[in-house]
Amino acid sequence: MKPLLELAGVHTHIGAYHILHGVDLVVPEGEVTMLLGRNGAGKSTTLRTIMGLWQASSGSVRFDGAAIGGPGNAQLPTPAIAQRGIAYVPESMGIFGDLTVAENLVLAARSAARVDALDKARLDWVFGLFPALKKFWLYPAGKLSGGQKQMLAIARAIVEPRKLLLIDEPSKGLAPSIIRNLVEAFNELKRQQVTILLVEQNFMLAKAVGDSVAVMDDGRVVHAGAMAELAADETLQQRLLGLALGAHQ
Repeated sequence: MKPLLELAGVHTHIGAYHILHGVDLVVPEGEVTMLLGRNGAGKSTTLRTIMGLWQASSGSVRFDGAAIGGPGNAQLPTPAIAQRGIAYVPESMGIFGDLTVAENLVLAARSAARVDALDKARLDWVFGLFPALKKFWLYPAGKLSGGQKQMLAIARAIVEPRKLLLIDEPSKGLAPSIIRNLVEAFNELKRQQVTILLVEQNFMLAKAVGDSVAVMDDGRVVHAGAMAELAADETLQQRLLGLALGAHQ
């Protein structure tokens, strides 16, 4: 697979803090790339740097063959990055609690100004992934359960076709049944050849959906390879992550 997203030597500073220390990362087109690592390793900062929410102080971010991030004029503003086909689901989910499920999806759809202007076939496909959203279509998003809010956050990212999804810890705090639903949804997105860069702490989910994996530590990528190879090597898991996937089945 050709790379859709490439980070080369990316450093990111937030105020006085040097968070990313030369990140090299390749995300192949049409695959799910897992971004793993201990808390504080720099995973969320990597996603925010890709989206231009924080600017790289050195290095480059290239998407679909073109520069979108880096110091100075190399940095595109976040709206321009989104318009190139990248959607970002933050750990906070970023939904609007006072608006209905329907209104949240309209806000995320660039081509629709009203609910009845949403692509019906696309919406039916989203409902197939997350049936609860159809049931609670007119409910305020703030009244949804945690799992339903996460479904809405991901639905906002895919209500229109995107080239790349950046998703930050979608399973955090969710019940196992909801996590299984997310696994099914991510596998369906894979079948649709959607490219995903997924930060996750749940190793069952990582093993179930990941094609490739990059492991971060102290602001650097310290391992990159096939997710299946990492899942099969408990010694490597212990060295990179401090625990074994077998304990999280």
